[in-house]
Amino acid sequence: MISCSAIRKNYGKIPALNNISFEVQKGEIFGLIGPDGAGKTTFFRILTTLILADEGSATVNGYDVVRSYESVRKCVGYMPGRFSLYQDLTVAENLEFFATVFNTSIQENYDLIRDIYQQIEPFKHRRAGKLSGGMKQKLALSCALIHKPTVLFLDEPTTGVDPVSRKEFWGMLKRLQHQGITILVSTPYMDEAGLCDRIALIQRGSFLSIDTPAGIVAGFRKRLFSVHSQSMSQLLKDLRGLAFVESCYAFGDSHHITLKEQANTITSESIQLQLHQMGHQHVVVREIQAGIEDCFMELSNQ
Repeated sequence: MISCSAIRKNYGKIPALNNISFEVQKGEIFGLIGPDGAGKTTFFRILTTLILADEGSATVNGYDVVRSYESVRKCVGYMPGRFSLYQDLTVAENLEFFATVFNTSIQENYDLIRDIYQQIEPFKHRRAGKLSGGMKQKLALSCALIHKPTVLFLDEPTTGVDPVSRKEFWGMLKRLQHQGITILVSTPYMDEAGLCDRIALIQRGSFLSIDTPAGIVAGFRKRLFSVHSQSMSQLLKDLRGLAFVESCYAFGDSHHITLKEQANTITSESIQLQLHQMGHQHVVVREIQAGIEDCFMELSNQ
């Protein structure tokens, strides 16, 4: 459904995308996982025909995004990262407007949006600008779906949304997938990566890895430890100064460290003992399995 070959895009002298090539199969939920500034939005804008790539080619649903841009626009739904609907129009007026743009009606495609729209329909006469973050998200998704697209582009759809609404949103995406819609979604949240069929980790305009979430985690070959103590800021400095530590990053309420290859004999107990000798108290050290975020950090430093 989506095919890209050697896509490049620069903004002046600043590279935004660097030799991007990949494919998305029909009915997949494919995730672009990376931090702000990684190139996700630029990539989405190229695939939805809003801007041109400097080099390379891309097709969506078999249509070239340059030569057949009008056909691409008819078969895709796009939900940008920033809420971009008409805030002075009501929920119903926004949806009616987008349906009219695509020469359809709410009634004609209501089955496609029913599960989503029913949650905001009681507020259909409220202006969009007065909606909560989760309700704005549902309205934007309804507007992106109202013309029955075959491919859906969602640019960081859950940024700034509460955890409950995030969970509900991903449930909606799974139901849309079951209806045969191909979904390309970008997110800075590593925990959402596991909800995709396949993911691409992107950093500074380049793909670090493309695989299933399980496949990417399986590629992490180093020993990984979680370390916690009473003084976390000092702990971070001290861990990075240890001769056997290769990398150390803050992860929530702990620090994750990888060990150098020659440190195979190091154990949780020996790390804990050394930190105690350095003056740290209440030290907890556990050997753990890597997550997507650990893999991202490892790949971005290669």
